[in-house]
Amino acid sequence: MSEKNRLYYGDNLDVLRRYVKDESVDLIYLDPPFNSRQDYNVLFAEKDGTRSSSQIMAFEDTWEWNLDAEKAYQEIVEGGGRVADAMRAFRTFLGHSDMMAPH
Repeated sequence: MSEKNRLYYGDNLDVLRRYVKDESVDLIYLDPPFNSRQDYNVLFAEKDGTRSSSQIMAFEDTWEWNLDAEKAYQEIVEGGGRVADAMRAFRTFLGHSDMMAPH
């Protein structure tokens, strides 16, 4: 399903589940910011390089514990293994904190 040199746009959990085989992922690296509570936009430029007023929202960096977060957590835990163990430990430590929301 996944191909080399392909760019996927969207929520990483959804993209990984839909397009990337489980056995093909060795490492996922994410850069901060995390939970900055800001929306980030892609700004476009005119052909001459000057800034354009055109932009689209690239991603929303606001985490919250909600029904979607609870569902994602349950799916991870039901999957078992070390990741499930780690998630249960984080939840024991953090509770229903927004930092637990898998976003």
